[in-house]
Amino acid sequence: MKKIMFGAGILALSLLSAGVQAAVSPEEAARLGNDLTPLGAERAGNAAGTIPAWDGGLSRPGEDTNRPQNVFADEEPLFTITRSNLDQYRDHLSPGQIAMFERYDTWRMPVYKTHRTAAYPSELYDVVAQNAVNTTLVAGGSGLNNFSNVIPFPIPKSGLEVVWNHLTRYRGGSVERTVGQFPVQTNGSFEMVRLKEQLVWPEYLEGGRDERADDNILFYFLQQVLAPARLTGTVLLVHDTIDQVKEGRRAWIYNAGQRRVRRAPNVAYDGPGTASDGLRTSDGLDMFNGAPDKYNWKLVGKKEMYIPYNSYGLMDTNLRYNDILLAGHMNPEYLRYELHRVWVVEGTLKEGERHIYAKRTIYIDEDTWTASVIDHYDSRGELWRVAEAYNAQFYGHDVPWMAAEALYDLNNGRYIALGLANEETDYMNFELKARRSDYTTQALRRLGIR
Repeated sequence: MKKIMFGAGILALSLLSAGVQAAVSPEEAARLGNDLTPLGAERAGNAAGTIPAWDGGLSRPGEDTNRPQNVFADEEPLFTITRSNLDQYRDHLSPGQIAMFERYDTWRMPVYKTHRTAAYPSELYDVVAQNAVNTTLVAGGSGLNNFSNVIPFPIPKSGLEVVWNHLTRYRGGSVERTVGQFPVQTNGSFEMVRLKEQLVWPEYLEGGRDERADDNILFYFLQQVLAPARLTGTVLLVHDTIDQVKEGRRAWIYNAGQRRVRRAPNVAYDGPGTASDGLRTSDGLDMFNGAPDKYNWKLVGKKEMYIPYNSYGLMDTNLRYNDILLAGHMNPEYLRYELHRVWVVEGTLKEGERHIYAKRTIYIDEDTWTASVIDHYDSRGELWRVAEAYNAQFYGHDVPWMAAEALYDLNNGRYIALGLANEETDYMNFELKARRSDYTTQALRRLGIR
């Protein structure tokens, strides 16, 4: 029996247009922290007992702050899905995940006991509750009114609202990370691109948000290429906006070869991702980012699904990149899947719009609002690429994020993995002290010259 679960009224609500404007009532918002978690997930477990109730998540402030240890290292898989037993588990998988088994006889999914580890800083739960009764979509749905900081729609009424929750979810407020990006060829060979990235919300800048200087800013993003040598010195600066009708994404790039800063309007939608060898689009970073306006978003409902979760094995510093990155896919030995409830949203390209992906089906974890699996379809309607986010709770800072993400091309057998840091001395820094002046074109030029 298919495990698609529709809450009361969800089926009818999925038929509403993306232009739904209303926030929820105070009475409905009162469910947050009661039968719903503070972020809007179902607090209760499932009837089968295979998904437990949420009990506050995994929170250990100050412990292993930047590279968490594997708190589930002693657990063994409950079972492993392979090509030979796939039929038993199809109902809990996406078409893209199923296609991975059909494409690779070496692909398998070790499934472990489910742990609902998601936790945010407690002060953000009050922010989310206020957003629930205050935040609305702007006309057309490409921006937010009366929004603060994180998660505008904890009790979503449309697919577009679910997508906005992914786009605005908490990732530490002010964070710097040094990670590798790996375009992997069909034979398993790769050349690592080392990246240093900063992601900062205005609320976490020194002095906090300035209503004038940070007007319409959702977050600041800075990306430096540290290796290989031929790309070193390339720096990208992005100001992502809240109301993208009022003003779209602002982006600039410093090109080391040209020694100048220029606007970068192609750092959006299906523009090529930085040093990705054509394997991901600009809006494919962090699974999906940027303006959602090219698609009509349909809320399908909820599904119990095996998704990557508590992926601490991928952070093990005893592993080398060669241990993890195999021909065709990441090494299943170091992956962990669990059964979780996800929101299912289908994005279909609007008439007259252009994008290399004609359809995206996004499976968003209910506890963290992270897009955990995305199936990408080409203009012929055929499955093309499947993305997975290897979720992990950075419990020292109450940050649900990911240990890595990967995008697998089912046609040519290549894939790209981003976020691994097993061989890096520096990794995550959730204590970044950032200033607004760090995210100007002048600062971009100075970084490039260095």
